[in-house]
Amino acid sequence: MDEIKLTPEEIKCLQELGRQIREIRNSKALTQYKLGEIAGMSGNYIGEIERGKRNIYYMTLVRIAEAFNCDVAAFTKGIPVNKKTDCKS
Repeated sequence: MDEIKLTPEEIKCLQELGRQIREIRNSKALTQYKLGEIAGMSGNYIGEIERGKRNIYYMTLVRIAEAFNCDVAAFTKGIPVNKKTDCKS
């Protein structure tokens, strides 16, 4: 499978997603290892997500949200940056 080339804006989105996931993880006093264990992935993978190094699948976001006992929207606020927030209008 060919790797997808990301634009600088897309990389910023991944970094912001990772920052928000890290913020929630820290607020719940979870280590990367523990979050990974709960979500069914490795702690190293969680670290790569938090550093914006992984372009992850939607279902990975769902697993992380389930581990946090929250909605996926909790860590996607403001992504993409500088875009309209209401898609319905």
